[in-house]
Amino acid sequence: MNKLDSALLNILIKDARASYADIARQLGISRAHARTRVQGLVTSGVIEQFSAVVNPEKLGKVISLFIDLKVAPAQLETVSQELADCQEVVSLYIMSDLQSLHIHTLTDSFESFDAFARRRIFNRPEVLSVDCKMLMSRVKHRRGGPRL
Repeated sequence: MNKLDSALLNILIKDARASYADIARQLGISRAHARTRVQGLVTSGVIEQFSAVVNPEKLGKVISLFIDLKVAPAQLETVSQELADCQEVVSLYIMSDLQSLHIHTLTDSFESFDAFARRRIFNRPEVLSVDCKMLMSRVKHRRGGPRL
């Protein structure tokens, strides 16, 4: 990867629908060269996919909560996969202590979050502790992906 690839990635992170002509114009290269570089980044696995960033509030998902679970290590994989499969879970990470999960959920109401928590988290003997916090406001976020 060089500076041209980094600049190209930043364009695509901002707008994955940018045309090769737009990319070429912004970088001062030919359209064919832009296409070749993008295809090379896809082939090498640097670009995994092109996707849309959806505003959850426009879909009625206004309750954003972050949950930190401590789970019995022997059940970590099972619990993480079960939770990852839930529509309420936006992101889920296994943390470095190999017993903690960091989970971001989006729901349309406190009632629907409560139903999710009762159904999927509470009363599970493998869940050792739960810490849950509600998002108050976004100051900086990765909408559009990280900047390189």
